[in-house]
Amino acid sequence: MKNTYSALLMLFVISCSGPGEKMAKAKIFSKSGSGVIGEVAFKEVKGAIKIEANIVGVGAGPVAIHIHTLGDCSSDDGKSSGGHWNPTGEDHGKWGEAMFHSGDIGNLKVDGFGAGRVVFTDRYGRWSIGGPLETDIIGKAIVIHLGMDDMVSQPSGAAGRRIGCGVITKAR
Repeated sequence: MKNTYSALLMLFVISCSGPGEKMAKAKIFSKSGSGVIGEVAFKEVKGAIKIEANIVGVGAGPVAIHIHTLGDCSSDDGKSSGGHWNPTGEDHGKWGEAMFHSGDIGNLKVDGFGAGRVVFTDRYGRWSIGGPLETDIIGKAIVIHLGMDDMVSQPSGAAGRRIGCGVITKAR
């Protein structure tokens, strides 16, 4: 019931966007034999991008969520999505602290029912929807990993197998 409510709320938020707002989304499909599914929504207002990710079937958490370079989720293990999106050539790290990849979102908080969620806004100008190549998230992939991102290990935070993947597409 809680997951249905979250999904309906996300659809309501997306449908209520105003003029001049850009939207993108990624539908998450299971990889590596997991039961992970979900949706990730991006909304651009006045140059800032807000992400809202709602994932179910992740088991114990927290689990890592990243933007990967290639919008290709065709392989069974999700590795067709390439590595973390890193147009600035920085080390992997925690979002907003020292150096970090533009794809370093962090970790999803997971409840006792295996539902994960993260919401935050890019206030650093790292992301755009249909903007310059170095910031455009369209055509990239959202990847959910089996483990937690330690925010330190190079190049990917030691987050483990890829258990969910979805391609980011423009929603309007």
